Amino acid sequence: MRRFLCLLLLLVCGIGAVQAASTQAAPAKNVLVLGDSLSAAHNIPVEAGWVHLLEVRLKQMEPGWAVINASISGETSVSGRNRLPALLAQYHPRIVVIELGANDGLRGLPLTDLRSNLAAMIDAAQHAGAKVLLLGIELPVNYGPQYRDGLRAVYADLARDKHTALVPFLLEGVALNPSLMQEDGLHPVANGEPLVLNNVWPELKSLL
Repeated sequence: MRRFLCLLLLLVCGIGAVQAASTQAAPAKNVLVLGDSLSAAHNIPVEAGWVHLLEVRLKQMEPGWAVINASISGETSVSGRNRLPALLAQYHPRIVVIELGANDGLRGLPLTDLRSNLAAMIDAAQHAGAKVLLLGIELPVNYGPQYRDGLRAVYADLARDKHTALVPFLLEGVALNPSLMQEDGLHPVANGEPLVLNNVWPELKSLL
């Protein structure tokens, strides 16, 4: 009898171990957002930012998905490029949302460098098995048509060449509405963030 109970215990433990291993082996349904202050809820409550609103929406509409917001105010494309490999190794995301380039543009950095950095991030994410959503940004008109057009082309060309999803302008319908923007003219107020999410959602949803 004792031998039978021992065998039964071993069997139950074995089944539990197999189930645990199976659970651990299941790929995480993570969305990694790598961005700058536009995704880091600059000067507003974190809960009001579009990334947190995305997490809430996913929990309601697509249970099982989680959002990791790795955005940092002031982030440039080169610093994002340097941080991404460790984030991919840690979170194993299925989707990577790249929202970078605004700080490069505001500093007037070479667009060739921006393109190279974004391309490297896209390649790294795709090599890790993730789908990529690229979020474009526009600059104020005082930066001139040549630089502004070149910035737009960086996002459009990369999306085409690398076969990624694209939102051409993250702040579409928000940036030119003073009531939805902070005094700096660069960041949305809390009331503008749901509209930012609505700009992102159709492209992101297609990747889920």
